[in-house]
Amino acid sequence: MNVLNKKTVEDVAVAGKRVLVRCDFNVPLNGETITSDKRIVASLPTIEYLLRHGARVILCSHLGRPKGAPDPAFSLAPVAKRLSELLGKEVQMATDVVGESAQSLAAGLRDGEVLLLENVRFEKGETKNDPALAQQFAALADVFVNDAFGSAHRAHASTTGVADYIPAVCGYLIKKEIEFLGAALEVPKRPLAAILGGAKVSDKIGVISNLLDNVDTLIVGGGMAYTFFAAQGHTVGTSLCEPDKFDLALEMLQKAKDKGVRFLLPVDTVVGEAFDPQTPSKTVDSTQIPDGWMGLDIGEKTRVLFAEALKGSGTIIWNGPMGVSEWERFAAGTIAVATAVADSDAISIIGGGDSAAAVQKLGFASKMSHISTGGGASLEFLEGKELPGIAALNEK
Repeated sequence: MNVLNKKTVEDVAVAGKRVLVRCDFNVPLNGETITSDKRIVASLPTIEYLLRHGARVILCSHLGRPKGAPDPAFSLAPVAKRLSELLGKEVQMATDVVGESAQSLAAGLRDGEVLLLENVRFEKGETKNDPALAQQFAALADVFVNDAFGSAHRAHASTTGVADYIPAVCGYLIKKEIEFLGAALEVPKRPLAAILGGAKVSDKIGVISNLLDNVDTLIVGGGMAYTFFAAQGHTVGTSLCEPDKFDLALEMLQKAKDKGVRFLLPVDTVVGEAFDPQTPSKTVDSTQIPDGWMGLDIGEKTRVLFAEALKGSGTIIWNGPMGVSEWERFAAGTIAVATAVADSDAISIIGGGDSAAAVQKLGFASKMSHISTGGGASLEFLEGKELPGIAALNEK
C-alpha cells in the first residue's frame, strides 16, 4: 500500500462548501471538566485551515462508549466550550447527531462558521457502519475530511461509511501520521530500530512479524518478553506468560536469525513476589526467574544494553512500556528507554498509548519527532494492515 497517495484537505475546493470533519475528541473528562485537551489541540490545524479558506465547518466525534443512545455523561458540550476558547470564535452545538437540530444548524451555517454535532455514538448505527446513517452524515455536507487517526482502524459510519457518498480526503493530523509511520516502514532512515513492550505477545504478533521484514534491531521488553523466555525452556516464575504462543515466539526468533535482525530480550529482570506496588523486589537473571516471583520491570544491565543498542539509529519506533510503568518502583526501565530515545539523533516515533503517556509525563514530548495520537490504529498500521478510515479516502 502506497501510504502517501491519498488526497488531503488541500486537494479539494472548500470555499463556501459545507465540510464534515471527523475529529478525535475522545478526551478524558472529570464530570464536565476536560482533564487533557491534547486531542482537541491536535485537530486545530485542519479546522483553522478550513476556516481560513471560507469553509462552513461541521465537526463530529465520538466520546467514550455510550450504548447507542443519548447519554448526558458522554455529551460533547464540554468540547464545544473548549474549542470555542481555542479558536477564539463561537462553536455552535447541535443537540443531536443527524436529527432536526443538526440538519437546521448545518443548513444555516455561513462561511467561516463552526458547528459541532453531538456524540456520534449516540446513534445505534455508528459502530455498525449503517449505510442509512452514513447517508445522513453525507447529506449534511459537500465534502468529508477524516482527521481522526485514533479511530481510523474502525469501519464506522462517521469514519468510513460517509466516504461512500461524498468526496473524502484526510486532514493534517492523519496526513502527518501516515507520513511518519509510512516512511518508517517504507523508506526509513537506517538503521531502523523498534522497541516493543506491553503485556501480551498476542497483541503484537502481527507487529513483530511485519517489523522483522523491515527493522535492523528489534528490542522486546515488558510482559511479553517472558513468553519468549518460557518458549526457550527458561523459568519465568509467576510472570505473565502465554503458553499458547510459544510456537509463534520461537518462529519469530528464528525469523530474526534468518533475516539477520538483531533481536534483544532483557538480560536481567526486576522481580516481585506479588503484583503489588509495595511487593518485596530484587533483580535476577532473566533466564532464571525463581518460582513464586514475577517480572515487573527490566533490570539495570538491560537498561544499559537497550540504550547502547539504540545509539546510532536513524529511525526508532517505540510502542509499549518495559514494565509496570504506572507504579513508580517499576517505571525505571520505561524511563530509561524514553530517555535513550529522547537523547538519540534518530527520527523517533512513539506509537500512542502508554509509551506516549510516559514520554509526555517525563517532559520528553518536544524531543520526539512524532507521537502518534492512536494506540490501536498505529499498531495496526505497523502490522501492515490497511486502516479502513484511510482506505476509504480518495486517491490523489
